[in-house]
Amino acid sequence: MRGMTETMTIGERIAFYRRRRGQSQLVLAGLVGRTEDWLSKVENNRIELDRLSVIRRVAEALDVTIGDLVGEPTLLDWTADSGVQTVPALRAALMDYRQITPLLAGSGAAGEPVDLETLNADVSAVFEAYQASRYGYVTGRAPLVLSDALGAVRGAEQTERSRALSLLALTYQVAVSVLTKLGESDLAWIASERGLAAAQESGNPVVLGSLFRSVAYALHSTGRFAAGVELVQTAASVLEPHLSSRSDESFLSVYGTLFLTGAVAASRAEDRASVTTFLREATESANRVGRDTNAMWTAFGPTNVAIHRMTTALELGDVQVAVDLAPNIDASGLPAERRVRHAIETARAYTARNRRDDALTVLLDAERMAPEQVRHHAISRQLVLSWLRNSRGPRSVALEQLAGRLHLA
Repeated sequence: MRGMTETMTIGERIAFYRRRRGQSQLVLAGLVGRTEDWLSKVENNRIELDRLSVIRRVAEALDVTIGDLVGEPTLLDWTADSGVQTVPALRAALMDYRQITPLLAGSGAAGEPVDLETLNADVSAVFEAYQASRYGYVTGRAPLVLSDALGAVRGAEQTERSRALSLLALTYQVAVSVLTKLGESDLAWIASERGLAAAQESGNPVVLGSLFRSVAYALHSTGRFAAGVELVQTAASVLEPHLSSRSDESFLSVYGTLFLTGAVAASRAEDRASVTTFLREATESANRVGRDTNAMWTAFGPTNVAIHRMTTALELGDVQVAVDLAPNIDASGLPAERRVRHAIETARAYTARNRRDDALTVLLDAERMAPEQVRHHAISRQLVLSWLRNSRGPRSVALEQLAGRLHLA
């Protein structure tokens, strides 16, 4: 189905799967605690369905995945960065049976020893490309870096093994990051599981905290929001003993970002109490850091906390709160991925208040910054589709052209 249903709205997909299941609108609406009139409006694009908590309930009632309803995974375009090998190459690397256990690695030619300084630079380059929203580069380069990282662990002397494992864990983390963006939830889970195992073996609490966040992302991508909340609570208890001895920016940034991840999961699980608790913990960490920083590629600090405060308000249905917060957040100092993600959420909030011209302006600005991210993000695609479906009179040239670039028209 990848790429074949991108011109369908969420409502149209719900109608498609409802008919496939042989359910009436009355039955499906009852299963999700809504009225038949509400579901009719959703299926006919008269109500915007963008809250993942509600989408998850509909998906469960239809026995499909959230990805089935939002149109993920997406087909990653070929770019100058990616060439003609994208997600399938990364899938092949992650599903290489020799990674399952050292018993299956074999004793074939080990190749040249992997220099850890070079590997560290390669891992950093892939992370920086991800934060620049160069998804083609990440998917094309990550399999090669992963191969080097696995080789580094196999060939590492005991004194270097912890560092090699840390770099392997971080390679898996960047794979999780891009795969969740593209809706490849099953692959993201494989990468997060292996990354966490490597992080645990490394004994590095900073890397361990970073990989806890990746596991939470992977849970999000499958709609397991309550499990994501529980994971963050458990992970925080594991990391908390290190707070007194680790006051460096890297640890505080990882620790604080973990709570931001938990806040989003809690908002999608409609758990307001946990949202409040997690945002408070993240704020305390941001205050200790004292500024916006990108330690461990977290983009953590007061600005990212503010972005998540707005995002969680929107997920909880507090649209006006989100609309009021959005223009007061200056994300210009953050990496492109964070700036564009905030822009997409702002466009979503404006759309919910029928400010579609403002929303389009914001999304066009975001596309200029990071075209790959806007092209492949489920929310931006659904926003443009809803604007197309609900246009009254002639559509704007800018909207038509944007829809064309997103392969939606």
